[in-house]
Amino acid sequence: MNLKKKVWTGLLTATLGISLISGGTYAYFNDVEETNNNFEAGTLDLRLDADSAIDLNFSVENIKPGDKMYRQVQFHNEGSLDIQDVTLNTNYTVNDAKEDNYGEDFADHILVTIYEPRTSPIVQNVPLSELDGTVLAENGIAPGGRTIYTLKYEFKDNGQSQNQFQGDSIDLNVTYTANQEEGTSR
Repeated sequence: MNLKKKVWTGLLTATLGISLISGGTYAYFNDVEETNNNFEAGTLDLRLDADSAIDLNFSVENIKPGDKMYRQVQFHNEGSLDIQDVTLNTNYTVNDAKEDNYGEDFADHILVTIYEPRTSPIVQNVPLSELDGTVLAENGIAPGGRTIYTLKYEFKDNGQSQNQFQGDSIDLNVTYTANQEEGTSR
């Protein structure tokens, strides 16, 4: 066989092989189905309400050791997701009027107790200085649900002179953060 015939035969064989491979993978029948999907995130929406007689933003003057101040707060879940719990975060500044506290923190002398009506205290006699990060609503709050908490602040009377705190004040900022439940398989 001469060289021209060999080249021509090789090209013809290659063309035939390519056409068989491409022709063999073509489907003569097919069927197409389509789905339309939607992913919509739920919402967490915590609303705070105070007792109708007491404002959440309060100022108490002329407190003395032994004084107790009560505030009631209602958590309403106005979102579409369950709230697993609510974290209470605090940030405070002590204003040392006479600059005579000598490193003692006035917030250590304000004790906080938090409880739901008809239950044991969640937090009991915790110094205000240690309240940051406290978890409330441990049983969760369903959408449309509410939970009521009573907060008691007490200027602890330690039985000793606390004259260094005369005229002092604490500026307290409280932030309540609603946390979602863990994700689930659906």
